[in-house]
Amino acid sequence: MAGTVRRGGQIAWAGLKLGVAVLRLRRRAPERLPAYVSATLVGLGTTFVKLGQGLSLRWDLLPVPYREALSRLHSDVPAFPAEQARRSVEQAFGAPVGELFASFDDKPLAAASVAQIHPARMHDGRDVVVKITRPGIHAQVQADLLLLRRTMRVAQWIWPPLKRHRPLELVDELGAFLRDEIDMRHEAQNMRRMAKVLDALPGITQPHVVEPYATRNVLVQDRSHGTRLEAAYGTAAAPALARALLGAYVHQLFGAGVFHADPHPGNLFFFDDGRLCLHDFGSIGVLDPASRLALGGMVEAIAADDAEGVLDAAIAMGFFPPQVDRRSHVREIHLILAEMASRPLAQWSIAEAIWRVARIGQGAGFRLPAHLLSLIRTLFLVENTLRALDPDLDLLGTLSAQAAAIADIAEASRPSGNRPLAMRLARTARQLPQIATDLLRQAQLSDGRPAFSVHHHGLSSTQEAIARTGNRLALALVTLGLYVSGALLSLHSDGPQVFGHLPVMAVLAFTAAGLGNGHRQIGAPVTSRSNEHREWPISRQSVSKPLIYLPADAQCISASRKADP
Repeated sequence: MAGTVRRGGQIAWAGLKLGVAVLRLRRRAPERLPAYVSATLVGLGTTFVKLGQGLSLRWDLLPVPYREALSRLHSDVPAFPAEQARRSVEQAFGAPVGELFASFDDKPLAAASVAQIHPARMHDGRDVVVKITRPGIHAQVQADLLLLRRTMRVAQWIWPPLKRHRPLELVDELGAFLRDEIDMRHEAQNMRRMAKVLDALPGITQPHVVEPYATRNVLVQDRSHGTRLEAAYGTAAAPALARALLGAYVHQLFGAGVFHADPHPGNLFFFDDGRLCLHDFGSIGVLDPASRLALGGMVEAIAADDAEGVLDAAIAMGFFPPQVDRRSHVREIHLILAEMASRPLAQWSIAEAIWRVARIGQGAGFRLPAHLLSLIRTLFLVENTLRALDPDLDLLGTLSAQAAAIADIAEASRPSGNRPLAMRLARTARQLPQIATDLLRQAQLSDGRPAFSVHHHGLSSTQEAIARTGNRLALALVTLGLYVSGALLSLHSDGPQVFGHLPVMAVLAFTAAGLGNGHRQIGAPVTSRSNEHREWPISRQSVSKPLIYLPADAQCISASRKADP
């Protein structure tokens, strides 16, 4: 208990100092704030370092300087003793280290805030690495997350505007990210899943889990002897590596629907034979078939300068609800595509275009689902790595050349714009069986009656008027009841009286009725002749509809004639 109180005080004190620093530096030296935030998180230890790294993925919440500072977060921690590492391995697998491995190096290759890595060799001669989490990290993370939630509750109470950013939801999201990061079983599961995707590709590989050695605290995997991809920048092999990386991600995103979600240069290696090797599978992304189709349609529409197609794909991916103002959104997308088109081809960014489209019409409370953020961040990282390998790479042209292959996997939704009519008709025809299947499925779920959604616009004022009318009617009935009650009570002389003959209860009833009637009169809208004229269904201008129906006591007249003044 004392330790929890002490830790809570440490977190609160760090938060208070950070708040004071924000107020002090916000105007004097705002460029120093990202570094100060990073230093504060490092000072709070492993939990907050990993939370900061997770927060760096929230492109919809933080500006670029903060994301960059948090993405570089690391805590300088010493390696824990080899005796503890051996004890963790033996507890995890239920056997002495000497029986599990032919050799085990007590000196770690690396020590990080979550785990440290020891080289080892299996009895069959395979070189492996053993990843061991720090002792007690799970209890520490759970306690810190509980304290962080309590801190956020207090912060919301002190500063109510914070609620619009939904900090408790953010803490829960980052907490789930952190629990996955410190669970070696989660990384092993991701590695197995990605192996099914990458093993089928000739130019890319990954380390594999050494089965069955994967538990919550210890993971054994193949040791990779490749070279970091950064060493290939500017070399003759770089363009070929860029093509291999692009092909690998086209397959992952559009074919498999499972992708490595953290492809920064530190997680990419290459071998002398030109193969790429991906590392660190703590984070992967998943795209369902519908999202893959939508993503393919969006890439194709961006390449074809098709704003309508981009909007349809964005709706299908979940960036916008189906009921949007299409005209304004298409106009904004046109502006984005036109600005992109003015750049040199080598500076085109599909990731930037998708990100800017996703932010259309969003305010301060903008929040994308985590899986879409993971996708956009992955696209940015892949683009940056591709351009570091090959600065002259025409990404848009390369994808356009592969459009036919991508289109077979990802059918575009409502393509239009610059593409030929025959292609648009052919692709629309290929969508008809799916549309028919969806309609039949809806009919089956609705007892044979197909369900259609009807959305109206511009009826909010009518709804408000109906609500006000209902309220006034209810108040009028109550007032009438009070008047009748007062009249009946005045006929009887029971109870206390005023003015010599009028019962007090009758006076109270009449007073309440008067107050209710006055409130009803004050709440009634002021009606003028001009208002009445504006509400009249026939305007002074000719309208396009053939008929307009007046109230029941009027006639049906042709709308092509102008109304009399």
